[in-house]
Amino acid sequence: MKLGIYVHIPFCRQKCLYCDFPSFTTDSQLYSTYITALCREATGRSGIFSHAVVDTVFIGGGTPTLLSQDLLNQILSCLRENYRLSDEVEITIEANPGTVDRAKLQTLQAQGVNRISFGVQTFAERLLPQIGRIHSAAEAARAVELAQAAGFDNINVDLMYGLPEQTVQDLQESIDRAIGMGVRHLSVYGLKIEEGTPFASLHEQGRLALPEEEIEEAMYELAVHYLPARGFRRYEISNYAPAGWECRHNLKYWHYQPYLGLGLAAHSFFDGQRLANTVDLQRYIDFFSGTGGEKQEFPVAVVEKLDRETAMAEFAFLALRTSNGVHILEFNTCFAADFFSQYNKVITALRRQELIEVTEKNVRLTELGMKYGNVVFGAFLPDT
Repeated sequence: MKLGIYVHIPFCRQKCLYCDFPSFTTDSQLYSTYITALCREATGRSGIFSHAVVDTVFIGGGTPTLLSQDLLNQILSCLRENYRLSDEVEITIEANPGTVDRAKLQTLQAQGVNRISFGVQTFAERLLPQIGRIHSAAEAARAVELAQAAGFDNINVDLMYGLPEQTVQDLQESIDRAIGMGVRHLSVYGLKIEEGTPFASLHEQGRLALPEEEIEEAMYELAVHYLPARGFRRYEISNYAPAGWECRHNLKYWHYQPYLGLGLAAHSFFDGQRLANTVDLQRYIDFFSGTGGEKQEFPVAVVEKLDRETAMAEFAFLALRTSNGVHILEFNTCFAADFFSQYNKVITALRRQELIEVTEKNVRLTELGMKYGNVVFGAFLPDT
């Protein structure tokens, strides 16, 4: 079995105003305690994956690059000691441009990290402080240059559209700047106002100057046409890359492949079940440090054994996020079922709406379907 591993680092220097991810601004003295707990979890879970070959690792957050070089090395050493990493393993780390320097990037490269993802969001200087970013546009560009100098050729830049006061020109200039620096992958996400975030509060008060709907739609249309015209194929709803530079780890999520999540709030999928670790930082640390008491339960908040209908639906709508869509033979083999018999009414309705297209081997989203993906995905969910 090939396995992906996700490692969650829940710490940030400053939380972005739109972010609802499980992350904290906290005393750096807690970092070491958390990494010790995380490595104990990694060691404890390794037994059931003794026959697996790990071909992707993704260290996300939060801001993993807040950690010292020693702590980052501790994580990577722990994974290598307890899991069988492929010789061609893809190891990605997320980075805030304001938290890296030449030495840290060189150390990461030397430790086997071969892909880096910078959360830039925009190169429009005036917008960065408005969304809570700790770096400048110049620092973001410099971080990419330093990573390239350290030997990274597989670099992603995250960009966002629909930001307060953002224009279509802002987005195009950010895309041009990223491509001009030679990055191999771009993720372009629309802003979502998530409950409980500072942006949600500002929005409720009418104090968030979001772009008009037609402006946001123009930004979306720019991304989906401008990037492919410049060699960045849209291989997933929000992700673009030249052929061969797709993020292999994220493809696991969309291709219904197993992955193990380590750390606070990390999610796992294997043996037909989904698990989610606790979001309670103290509970997580206490359990793995042995201070939570003998009867304390393993800090998993959710365990969901997927029934057959749910499993088939997940296989379908996750695959539909990608440009290739559902590979019909793979679905039929995985579930000993016929895809068209299972979803005949759904497929007929979605084709009528021009949201999907059917080829000899695949069912995939049309350009319109990519735009209204949630409508398509919801159609595959079993009735409750």
